Amino acid sequence: MAKYIVDGGVPLRGKVKIPGAKNAGFKLMIASLLSDDMSTLSNIPYIRDVIAVREIIGTLGGKVEIFDNTAQISGGVSKWQLPEELGLKSRASFMYLPVLLHRFKKAKVPVPVGDKIGDRPINWFLEGLQKMGAKVKKGDGLIEASSTRGLVGTRYNFPKNSHTGTEALLMAASLAKGKTILENAASEPEVDDLISFLNQMGAKIKRGPERAIEIEGANSLKGALHTVMPDRNETVTFGCMAIGTKGEIEVENANANHVKAFMEKVKHAGEIIEIKNSLKFVYKRGLKSTNVTTSAYPGFMTDWQSLWTALMTQANGESTVHETIFENRFGYVPNLVKMGGKIELYSPKVGNPEKVYNFEWDEQSSKLPHAAKISGPTRLLGGNLNISDIRAGATLVLAALMAEGRSEIYGIEHLERGYDDLGGRLERLGARIRKVD
Repeated sequence: MAKYIVDGGVPLRGKVKIPGAKNAGFKLMIASLLSDDMSTLSNIPYIRDVIAVREIIGTLGGKVEIFDNTAQISGGVSKWQLPEELGLKSRASFMYLPVLLHRFKKAKVPVPVGDKIGDRPINWFLEGLQKMGAKVKKGDGLIEASSTRGLVGTRYNFPKNSHTGTEALLMAASLAKGKTILENAASEPEVDDLISFLNQMGAKIKRGPERAIEIEGANSLKGALHTVMPDRNETVTFGCMAIGTKGEIEVENANANHVKAFMEKVKHAGEIIEIKNSLKFVYKRGLKSTNVTTSAYPGFMTDWQSLWTALMTQANGESTVHETIFENRFGYVPNLVKMGGKIELYSPKVGNPEKVYNFEWDEQSSKLPHAAKISGPTRLLGGNLNISDIRAGATLVLAALMAEGRSEIYGIEHLERGYDDLGGRLERLGARIRKVD
């Protein structure tokens, strides 16, 4: 266990380089196991999720070497079952199912766990896998699957947007017999990054109109060399920290096309200067209140809403944030309120909630608050803070940097799942932050 000690009130200034995307890198490592050949992934982030996948691949019989943000993966997998103690470390444990089914015609993995932000509907992926000919049994914390004749192509329509579900079915379809068409498939940049990597391995995948993806199953895949896309969540994190501390940060290795929805909102709060492969976020004037609704790409990403909520505590007027992707993503709010933020959680009245919300709308989810009303500007004071998930962790660090006085932030192991040396990079930007074991 470790904590951050942060003394707030210092404008952050300087340059910071963004690593490869957390939500792409470790999944590409899993996808590389579809071939026995070695694959090389550059710009890989050295974070806990990547380290966990390295351990799992090693236990399955493969080999991963990571040096200078480059991963070399040899996919000689020899076991068809994920060790439960390792599989539980990964919220994407079900993504190993396509790999193991193609290799052994059977697989057993733990039911995934992850951040406490809501249910992750893997049932859609399992439903698609069954349509491809797999027999699936889920229970007692395990998922067992078998496909004695191998997976076959199918047509599957996702009921709602499923980022990781789309990626997992892409992996399954890449080596299935015949053609697979995925309808209402996720359109996030990380999905396209996986498609690019799989096609380099020899897969035959192309996007069609209206969120359709067509996959013609290949006989085999080979190793590939690929550069992981930059992490758009880190771009947003440092952008909020620049504006929130009234500073100026140039974010290197950023892709402006991936964060357009965020940049549109930032224009209410500061200035963005686009430079080749970089975005410079500059605080210019008092912040204005905004209204934000999270949605699938290219909309305002759910991973950004907690950071934006913290930032809006310093804006003039009343702001709203409406969360439509996860049913329980306001766990960080009590910490912000404790620091002095004026935030009221509520359930907005919406027509056809089953269509508006990307999660399963049922009796339980209908009782949860799905929006926040933020009044500002308010004076934030440092305090003892507890992290519940990755993005909430980055949010509390942002709040501590904006606050007066000292904050102690516990549970930073959650942060380390998605950010490589966040404290060290912030310190180099001028933050008074240190890690205490």
